[in-house]
Amino acid sequence: MNQRIAAMLGLALTLVTAGVAVAATPAGPAKNAVSKVWHVGGAGGWDYATLNAAGTRLYLPRTTHTQVFDTKDGRVVADIPGNHRAHGVALVSGVGRGFITDGEQAVVQIFDLANNRLLGQVGAAKDADGILYDPASKRVLVMCGDSREMIAIRPDVDPRHGKADTAVPLGGSPESAAVDGKGRAFIDLVDQDRIAVVDTHTMKVIANWPTGAKTPVGLAIDPTGSTLFVGCRSEKMVVMSTKDGKVLADLPIGKGVDACSYANGTAYASCGDGTLTLVRETAPGKFAIAERVTTSPGARTLAVDAHTGTVYLPTARLRTVPGKRRPQPVPGTFEVLVVSPK
Repeated sequence: MNQRIAAMLGLALTLVTAGVAVAATPAGPAKNAVSKVWHVGGAGGWDYATLNAAGTRLYLPRTTHTQVFDTKDGRVVADIPGNHRAHGVALVSGVGRGFITDGEQAVVQIFDLANNRLLGQVGAAKDADGILYDPASKRVLVMCGDSREMIAIRPDVDPRHGKADTAVPLGGSPESAAVDGKGRAFIDLVDQDRIAVVDTHTMKVIANWPTGAKTPVGLAIDPTGSTLFVGCRSEKMVVMSTKDGKVLADLPIGKGVDACSYANGTAYASCGDGTLTLVRETAPGKFAIAERVTTSPGARTLAVDAHTGTVYLPTARLRTVPGKRRPQPVPGTFEVLVVSPK
């Protein structure tokens, strides 16, 4: 995510400093809205948000540390140190472990889900970024942007002396990924405007599909409907068939998308311009925007609770800092927006 973050943060900063309010334009009566804000503060930026299966714990990388929140009240229940440039978190409850990508160190850090203590780390590759667990191959899959490959790691790997299993060349820079649970991983190649399909049993690329839109960065899947939802920086959500890569829909979203999610018939795209777009299937193979929710500039990543439909979006106020290439979070302003169904 670091390759494109400067442009996105610049957009958010422009919106903040100009006092621009991004209006929601729902297709019908608003059904979702920001219901509360967790004022967290502290140092560090943010990246991918991850919820546990029960929806009770939210994991947020904060650059040099990773915070764990109780979703009942927004309380920080743990703060995992030792990160250099943390991006994403994958949880594997079967072995009681969590995994954090650290793009600067080119490693995946491993922690204990019971007490949130670091156990060790395993080497990955340059710009280790998006991460998820694939139940079909029983591997943690790591997207490494600068090295243009996917790294597969056994979840029970020795955290002190173990090594990754497999490196899969992708022919492009991966950002995020989704799996169908049956042995296929779908990976957006941000510099190629394509989706790479990997057979996670053989760890080989078996297909490569054009998205028809520029700079795909967010990716979510409806495995039951065999559908991918691709958030692209050209202000599009592309809906694709997982069977053959056919584009089923091409829908407008906000500027600065960075993540997509899917739960209970709804796809979500969170954008740095302060909008959250919801998309639903209206008829077999037909999709439309169901709602646009006003969030806050900078709220570019998200996690969705499939049990309640609650959406969590981290953000902060941003400012230019002399000597820094990118706008920086204003110290003490980090917060999490909670969007809930009305």
